[in-house]
Amino acid sequence: MTWVKVCGMRTVVDLEAAAEAGADGVGLNLIEGTTRYVEIDEAARLASQSRVPAVILTLDTRPEELVALLDRVGAAGVQPYGDHASEAAHAAARAGAFVLRPHRVRGPVDLRTIPPGQTALLDGYSPEGLGGTGKRIDPEWLPPPGSRYVLAGGLDPSNVAEAVSRYRPWGVDASSGLESAPGVKDPARIHSFVRNAKRVEEGS
Repeated sequence: MTWVKVCGMRTVVDLEAAAEAGADGVGLNLIEGTTRYVEIDEAARLASQSRVPAVILTLDTRPEELVALLDRVGAAGVQPYGDHASEAAHAAARAGAFVLRPHRVRGPVDLRTIPPGQTALLDGYSPEGLGGTGKRIDPEWLPPPGSRYVLAGGLDPSNVAEAVSRYRPWGVDASSGLESAPGVKDPARIHSFVRNAKRVEEGS
């Protein structure tokens, strides 16, 4: 069954909606200056109340700092961007964390560049931000169906079932497509997204 992450969580209500819907992961954005940013202490509070494993999004965080953040927040996974991302990802993996390696797609993707023990997160490239912009990926650039990667970028309840059926990614991730306003999650959209992503294999 498709792994599903709901990113950009900011409230306990968001987290409960994701848990009730059957999501497999939630994203907590620690990148200052972004729409869905939460402070570290708030991220720790949210993670402690989440029934779904949390993944922290970071920018330009050094390896030792990222491993410390995992412990401080109580997160199960990381999604590192920017400088030091490669080294930080390796350090997190060695510490036993689930690692999503973001790749802002601008051309054909070669998953052989992703180190063992890490999972590629393929997101549509946009100069407007690192992610959560709703930019879709050209389907011709995606890896072969059934490859291990998480598909993101422009997904929402109306198109995720088709994307899962056609491209068969290991997982899917969404943020802006599940909001009623920038940074404000819609519980109904979260439920529909998770249900539609997972129902493909069930044949319903």
